[in-house]
Amino acid sequence: MSDRLLADAHSLALPHHPLPTADVVAGSPTAAVRTLAALGDVEVGVWEMTAGTARDTETDEVFVVLSGAGTVEFEDGETIDLGPGTAVRLRAGERTTWTVTATLRKVWVA
Repeated sequence: MSDRLLADAHSLALPHHPLPTADVVAGSPTAAVRTLAALGDVEVGVWEMTAGTARDTETDEVFVVLSGAGTVEFEDGETIDLGPGTAVRLRAGERTTWTVTATLRKVWVA
């Protein structure tokens, strides 16, 4: 494999783990993450979450949804619908609630 090709982000196998019970709001979601590259203090990776609702505290990140569906709700009440092609910026320290209705996969840069 070329050192330029990091992965096929659509078909990359990701081992899932249950989310911490304290973060789960509804369902039994699992999540997986794989860092693909570290470029100085910036990382690029793939993240996936199965159906369910969970809370998170964010880092500075930009992501693009590859597949799946859901929403991300911010503490200030803003809600963003997520689907293939959606690009979102998260800020460090923001509290979010992720509701995934179809396994969601994203590529992130943080």
